Amino acid sequence: MLVKFILAALFLFINHTTLSCDSPENWQFSFQDPATPVMEGIINLHHDLMFFVCLISVFVTWVLTRTLWYFKNTQNNVSSSVTHGTLIEIIWTITPASILLIIAVPSFSLLYAMDEVLSPAVTIKTLGHQWYWSYEYSDYNNIKTVNFDSYMIPEEDLEIGQLRLLEVDNHIIIPVNTHVRIIVSAVDVLHSWAVPSLGIKCDAVPGRLNQTSVFIKREGLYYGQCSEICGLNHGFMPIVVEAVPLLNYISWIFNKLND
Repeated sequence: MLVKFILAALFLFINHTTLSCDSPENWQFSFQDPATPVMEGIINLHHDLMFFVCLISVFVTWVLTRTLWYFKNTQNNVSSSVTHGTLIEIIWTITPASILLIIAVPSFSLLYAMDEVLSPAVTIKTLGHQWYWSYEYSDYNNIKTVNFDSYMIPEEDLEIGQLRLLEVDNHIIIPVNTHVRIIVSAVDVLHSWAVPSLGIKCDAVPGRLNQTSVFIKREGLYYGQCSEICGLNHGFMPIVVEAVPLLNYISWIFNKLND
C-alpha cells in the first residue's frame, strides 16, 4: 500500500512539473508559464505597466500624506489664498501624457502581433457547442476531413494525475515551432476559445468566422476554458491543446486520415 502511495505521489509530481505545468494552480496570482511569443509579450507589457502603476501609487500616496499632515487645521488656522499654479499644472499635464506615450508603443506593437497571421502551415477550425468543442483540420479535405468532438471527462472517470474540470477526451494536437491558424465560430450561442498559456482568447460567434494565430515554442499540455458565459454548463467545456514535435503531428494526422 505504501509503495502504491509513493508511486502515485511520484506520478503526480512528474505529471505536474512536466505535462501539466500550464494549468491553473491553487492560490495562483501570477500568469501561467508562457508558451508563445504573444504571451511572453503580454507578460512583459504587464510587468512594464506595473512599474508605472507602483511608481505613481507611491508618489500619489506620498503627496496625499504630506498634504494631510502639513495642511491640517491645527497647523493652518488661516486658509491659503493660492488657487492654482501654472508650473505645477504644466508638469501634471505633460508627465501623464509622456507616460501614456511610453506605454502606447509596446501596446500597439503587441496588438499588431496578436492580429498578424503569417502564412500558416496548419489551419484548424474550432466550433463551440452547448456544451463542448469540435475541431476540424481543413488542410486535408482532398484526402479526408479530420474532425472530432472534445468533451470534458467526468470527475468519476478521471485517472490519477488528471485535472478536475479541465481534462477532455480528445486533445487538439498542434506541432511546435509552426505557424498555426485557428478559425473560431459557434453553432448556437456565444462562446470564447481561450488558452492562457498561449495568450489566446477568441470569441466564437454564430454565423461569423474569427481567426487567430499561434506559434507554440515548447511541447506540453495547455489548458483553457470557454471564457464567455454560454449557458448552464458554461464551466464544463474545457480546452486541452497538446503541442508535439512536427514528426509526431504528421504521424497523428496520418493515423487520423487512415482511420
